[in-house]
Amino acid sequence: MDIHQNARLTLRSREALVFYVLRDGFTRKAAAAAFRVSARTVAKWVGRFQQEGQDGLRDRSSRPRHSPRRVADSVQQRVVELRRERKAAYWIARETQLSTATVSRILRRARLSRWRDLNPRPPVMRYEHPRPGDLLHLDIKGMTRFTEVSQRGDGRLRGKRKHPGFCALHIAIDDHSRAAFTRMLPDQKAETTIGFLREATNFFAGRNVPVRALLTDNGSAYRSHKFRAACADMQIKHRRTRPYTPRTNGKAERFIQTALREWAYAEHWSSSDQRDAQLQPWVDFYNHQRPHGSLNDKPPVSRLDDVTTS
Repeated sequence: MDIHQNARLTLRSREALVFYVLRDGFTRKAAAAAFRVSARTVAKWVGRFQQEGQDGLRDRSSRPRHSPRRVADSVQQRVVELRRERKAAYWIARETQLSTATVSRILRRARLSRWRDLNPRPPVMRYEHPRPGDLLHLDIKGMTRFTEVSQRGDGRLRGKRKHPGFCALHIAIDDHSRAAFTRMLPDQKAETTIGFLREATNFFAGRNVPVRALLTDNGSAYRSHKFRAACADMQIKHRRTRPYTPRTNGKAERFIQTALREWAYAEHWSSSDQRDAQLQPWVDFYNHQRPHGSLNDKPPVSRLDDVTTS
C-alpha cells in the first residue's frame, strides 16, 4: 500500500490508535497525546474504522469525487485522432474549442506531444551471417590528438601548443564471430582506407577466414572509385548502408562505443600517443578474453577457433 510521504501514521499505527480508543477505553485526547497527533486525526481514523472496518484505515485517493470542468472522453479521443492526423496543437485547440494548454496536457498523457512520437522507431532487426568472413563491417571513428599541458598556479596553461590535429580509428568487425581488427591511421582518405582493408583481409586470412563481402557506411572513402576498384580486384562484394541509418551497420557502431568506453576514455591519458599505444593490447583482450553477450559470454576468438579446427 502506498503511504502519503507526510503521513504521521502507518497502517499499523492507525490500527493501534483505533484499538487504543475502542478496546482500551482511552479518550481521544489521551490517544492524541500518546500518538503525537491531533484529536481531530484520532476522530477521523476511529470514525473510518467504525464505518468501513479495516479497509477504512487505508489511504484514500486525493482525486475529487466530481470534476465538472473535466474534458469529456469523446473530446479527448477527438484530440488524439486529430493528432494522429499530424495536426498541430494550436490547430487542434481551434478545432475542438479547447485551450492550447488543455490540448497539450491531453497529448502528454497520450504520449503524443512530440512529433517523433507520431513516428515510432522501426523494430530492431537483428541478423547474423552463418560463417565467418561472409560479411565484414568497416567503419571509421575520428579521434583527436592531444599532448600534456601543465597548469600554472594562477590558472594559466603552460606548454600549450598548436592543436596537434586529428587521426582516424579504422575498424573491421566480422559479422559472425565479432572478431575485431583495428588500426590508428593518420586520415580517412581512400588510399589509407584501401591499405587498411588489405591489412584486415590479411588478418582474417591468417585465421583461415576469407572475406567475401563488406558493409560500410556512405563515407567519401567508401564511395570513391579507388575503393570500388580495390574491392573488385580483391573479389569482395561491397555494400553500403542506407543514408542516415547507422543501425544497419550496428556491429561496427557498437564496437566503437565499447572501444571508447573501455579503452579511449577508460583512463586519463597524458597524451594521445600513450592512448594509442594501448589500443592493440585492448583489442587483443577484446578478441581473446572479453566475454561477448551475443556469443553466450564467450570471446569472439571462440568462433574463429571453430573454423580453424574444422
